[in-house]
This record gives sequence, structure tokens and C-alpha cells, in this order.
Amino acid sequence: MIERGQPGSNAPSPLLRRTPLARGDGWTIHDCICTAGPNDRRFEERHDQVALALVTAGTFQYRTPAGEAVLYPGSYLLGNSNECFECGHTHSVGDRCIALHTSRELFEEVAASVAGSSRYTFQYPNLPARPELTALATSLCTVATRTGAPFAIDECVYTAVAAAIAALRSRVPSAGRLASADIRRLSAVLRYMDTHSANPLRLGQLANLAVMSKFHFLRTFRRMTGTTPYRYLLATRLRRAAAVIAHTREPISAIALNEGFNDLSSFNRYFRRMMKTTPIQYRSRFRQPFAVTKVQG
Repeated sequence: MIERGQPGSNAPSPLLRRTPLARGDGWTIHDCICTAGPNDRRFEERHDQVALALVTAGTFQYRTPAGEAVLYPGSYLLGNSNECFECGHTHSVGDRCIALHTSRELFEEVAASVAGSSRYTFQYPNLPARPELTALATSLCTVATRTGAPFAIDECVYTAVAAAIAALRSRVPSAGRLASADIRRLSAVLRYMDTHSANPLRLGQLANLAVMSKFHFLRTFRRMTGTTPYRYLLATRLRRAAAVIAHTREPISAIALNEGFNDLSSFNRYFRRMMKTTPIQYRSRFRQPFAVTKVQG
């Protein structure tokens, strides 16, 4: 999803719009919106730098020499420098990512401090929507949805993301291969959850949408996403609520209810547990130069 062009080229495609968010010495951050669909041809492309991308909307298939994966909101695309890859939208149209690119030397410098090796490469093509990354994903989504004057984003954003992914990737197993039918069905469920996250969603309802038994749905969902449907839904609601909190003066109680939380007290507890701060403090922090929430542990 990072670059789309002709075979052997990294020239941007008309199907991809990239908006710069930040740039530093050896790294960049872009908001990337792709409009490719099932009828668009796949091309083999190449990551010129180390690529880390948080998916914020849509689902798509991603293939590298490290393996294949389905990317969905809350998951991370991983790409090694000078590595070829392919992306495809077999089951849907479009996606959106916050894409970080960095030189191999800079990423290895960060990885050495958390993974114990300066010669670091990704052994898998993605990182699932782990609970440990919820706070980081929420902060990055808040950045991407900001309008008007940009945040004063500094080196801590890149460093926090790179360090978290390097640390987690070394101990998170791959989801493994899923049947094509399961990928198609779960992709539809993930898009439905993304669109209807503020509504009450029941396990039976989602399992029926996937045309699976509840047991098979839970097992397959967790295998693909690294979490349960309930925790995935809460994380989706949190990302959206946090962006509204940061960018508006709307009452937090109204935001919580609008995003699907049952009451303010439960929202406040969940927000504090995941973000290590209160909604009011989060709003205040985003009135200042941006500082991303770091991963704990």
C-alpha cells in the first residue's frame, strides 16, 4: 500500500494519494489513501526504505518474501528495505494508512535498543491489532484526522512507533495461512464493524455475517486479528472517540455515547487503562505540540 506504480517502478499511482504529515532526518510520515479495487491489476513493487504502516480504514492483501497477510484497521504493514511486495483488494475497494518510511540505518539503530540486535529484519509481513499497540494506534489516528494547522510532530513519533514494532514483532507469532473463503468472510465482517462500530454488535450477528458458527468465528477472528471481536470493537471505538476529543470541544460524555460506549464511567475507565491518561488530559495534550503515547512494557 506504500507505493503503487508500474512494474519495477515506485512512481505513485493515480489510485494512491499521499499527504505529508511529518519529515525528519532519515524518516517521513504520510497519510495514504488508496482507491484500488478488485478489478485493478496487481504490480510487484519495492520498498526503498523500511516501511511501517498503520491501517486506519479498509482491508487488503499484502505479500512479501516474508509471507502473506490480510491488513485491516488497527494492524501494521511491515516492509524491509529493498524488499519487493504486492498489494491487492480482492474483496473490497480502497484503504487508508498512516505510513512511516525510514532509512535502514536509522531503524536498526532504534531496533538495537529494544530487540537486542542492530541487524534487524521483519520475519513476518504484518503485526496484528495487538492490545499493546492500541494507545499508539489511537494517537496516530488522531494525527491523521486533524484538519487545519499541522501538529509539531517530532522525532518521538517515529521513535515510539519503530521501537514498539521492533520489540513486539520479535515475540508475536504469525497468524498463519487462512482459507480463502475465511479471508473473504472476515474481511466483510471487519468492514462491517468499521462502518457500524458505534452500534451494538452481537457475537451471533457477526458470526452470521461471516456464515460461521460462533466457535469457528471466534477462533478464526482471533487467528487473523490477534484479538477478540469485543476487544477489536472497543479499540475501534476508542480511536474514533479520541480523535473527536482531541479536535473538538464537544462534551466527552456525548462523544462516548455517540461512539458506542454505554456510559461515561465505563468509557473513562477504558480510556485511562489504554491511554494511561484521562480524556480531559488527552484533549489538553493535543492542544500542544504532538507527543505520541508510548507502548508500555
